[in-house]
Amino acid sequence: MKFQRIVLLAAGAAAVIAIPVAAHHAFSAEFDADRPLQLRGTVTKMEWINPHAWIHLEVANDDGTSTVWMVEGGTPNTLARRGFTKNSLLPGTEIVVDGYQAKDGSNKANGRDLTFPDGRKLFMGSSGTGAPRDGRDPTEPPR
Repeated sequence: MKFQRIVLLAAGAAAVIAIPVAAHHAFSAEFDADRPLQLRGTVTKMEWINPHAWIHLEVANDDGTSTVWMVEGGTPNTLARRGFTKNSLLPGTEIVVDGYQAKDGSNKANGRDLTFPDGRKLFMGSSGTGAPRDGRDPTEPPR
């Protein structure tokens, strides 16, 4: 009886640990390296959630309307190690994001570089996920 409880607890713990891992994806599963884009807009919300942080960005269209984009960044821990804080992107902040569009054509993108109005840049991409090696990731070893 005691052994069965231990096995059941261990199986439950393994399932809880496996859920976040299964939710994580490689770049190529969702984004298209052949569809780079640049978004210029205003931050509406910043989500510090695992496994990736998300920036919600309102982008003005040529016809006067606007579109809200979701831009995926690295993990909150990775962004924090690069000097990024929860107060770095408050709603109303104007930014430019260089990244790659979602394969399904939705208003989702994987962000690589974020540029603030004063010219400061932040590499916000994820390393080792299949994103293009384009020299932007300061942690990538040289080719």
